[in-house]
Amino acid sequence: MKIGFIGLGIMGRPMALNLLKGGHQVTVWARRAESMQPLLDAGASGAASPADVARGQELVISMVADAPDVAEVMRGVASAAVPGLVAVDMSTIAPAAAKAIHAELAAAGVDFMDAPVSGGEVGAIAGTLSIMAGGSDAAFARAQPAFACMGKNIVHVGASGAGQVTKAANQIVTGMGVLAVAEAMAFASKNGVDRGKVREALLGGFAYSKILENHGQRMLDRNFKPGFKSWMHEKDLNIVMQTAHELGLCLPGSAATAQMFNAMVGSGLGEEDSIAVLKLLESLSGQA
Repeated sequence: MKIGFIGLGIMGRPMALNLLKGGHQVTVWARRAESMQPLLDAGASGAASPADVARGQELVISMVADAPDVAEVMRGVASAAVPGLVAVDMSTIAPAAAKAIHAELAAAGVDFMDAPVSGGEVGAIAGTLSIMAGGSDAAFARAQPAFACMGKNIVHVGASGAGQVTKAANQIVTGMGVLAVAEAMAFASKNGVDRGKVREALLGGFAYSKILENHGQRMLDRNFKPGFKSWMHEKDLNIVMQTAHELGLCLPGSAATAQMFNAMVGSGLGEEDSIAVLKLLESLSGQA
């Protein structure tokens, strides 16, 4: 396929590389020209703008920071698109924003799909992301060959916005899970017990989770290199709480977790991985 790709950050760069490895013709654009160079070196073509990306493509994918960025680049895509183009945003934005962008692009003859991902930088590099798609059956069918290069667990959840609802639910589970593992680690340490042995014991029971297995080990190793930055998890949980307020929905666990990530950003930990919430807990309890 001829695919345009917009946004070449921690996640977007390896995702676009996997499209190239899958044999697709990829045209890329990013705000920072240096972000494009690894893709150009790998065989991609460069574009001068989002509109330039869209010209002659069958599919355009964006992976950017937040809803205003998605709306901006997609307006550029729509300005140069031929009717029938499918545009897929794989960023994490509010469900209401995804629906609004879908409606705006539909008027320009572009079939828009929201397809956020989970799996972090490791999954993006390995091509094993979980992809949660919302949009028409036709758009999903068009995007499926590209999705297959980037992910393993690919689910068409429902209509426009459904992908973002699913991603928000994912962020509730992962955010609370990271905080729970960090609290368990801090609890073990404050009691003078080897947190590595505690993790080993917990892995054999009902407390087992991928977060305990993977992120728990990274906490033990003090490896806070960002695969998913704290400010991004804060942004995602703010989406959860904003949507919950719109619906009159009580989510007390999500609210408490959102406040912890807010505190991380306020404490200067926003650029570190979300598992650095352990450092915040240690600081609050005199373990730092």
